[in-house]
Amino acid sequence: MTTSRQVGIVGVGLMGHGIASSLLRAGHQVSFLEHPGNQPVEDLLAAGATALSSGREVAQSAEVVILCVTGSPQVESVLFEPRGVLAGLTPGCVVVDCSTALPSSTEHVAARVTEAGGRFMDAAMTRTPKEAAEGRLNLIVGAPKPLFDETLPLLQSFAENIAHAGEVGAGHTLKLLHNFVSLGFSAVLAEATAASRKAGISDSALLEVLGAGGGGGVVLERLRPYIADNDPSGFKFTVANASKDLGYYHTMTNELAVEGGIAEAVRNLYHSVEDQSLSIPELIGVLEQR
Repeated sequence: MTTSRQVGIVGVGLMGHGIASSLLRAGHQVSFLEHPGNQPVEDLLAAGATALSSGREVAQSAEVVILCVTGSPQVESVLFEPRGVLAGLTPGCVVVDCSTALPSSTEHVAARVTEAGGRFMDAAMTRTPKEAAEGRLNLIVGAPKPLFDETLPLLQSFAENIAHAGEVGAGHTLKLLHNFVSLGFSAVLAEATAASRKAGISDSALLEVLGAGGGGGVVLERLRPYIADNDPSGFKFTVANASKDLGYYHTMTNELAVEGGIAEAVRNLYHSVEDQSLSIPELIGVLEQR
């Protein structure tokens, strides 16, 4: 996939819009599903993208269909509904699921795509809408190695770091593990910040000590603007999405019969937030009021 490809996208939200714009910059032909949840698409249309009214139409025109929706129920809906992607899938078309999904659902979805004559890979995303717009996402891919190798040049149009995690489902499994660690660390830092403030420690001192020690890292840097300046823009991820992902992680660990006690405590914290539309940094303010 080193030449221009026909790519269909379902889900032009905060992340999907960045994927679409990156693909257009790389010279690919892009169509996308019209949907109320899309970000403004005038710039995509001006760059040559085409808006279509059904998943079936998106698939009929595509060599590759990228799904960038909320989770497993939405993935299954856009694929399997009567005018969905599977209804228009062309032989050999590659379906790339960039959502955060439950691995057991992913295996079911992959089987249905294969039965319909297509090929499937999960390519879960990390990073933020800013990196998506810059074509610098991280992808965690579950796919047969030959399909991964074939699709890699296209994925490089919108991703900077691309890890082949294993066979189908491995990408979504590793994404849930990643998000548990990231969201768990965010919860720890939020609690620590609330405690620090109640103890009268300055935010600058807290950030200095954590940044130079065991608290340093990507998550602290995403939270830093909020801790220092009450600016939540460094981590545009909602509590609702965190609750959803941790719920998937809880289901996965139950299916694997592995320990999940710490994850349960983290999940309960996010679920306890009354306003689920808040961003992750704003969890700090919630904990300060408790």
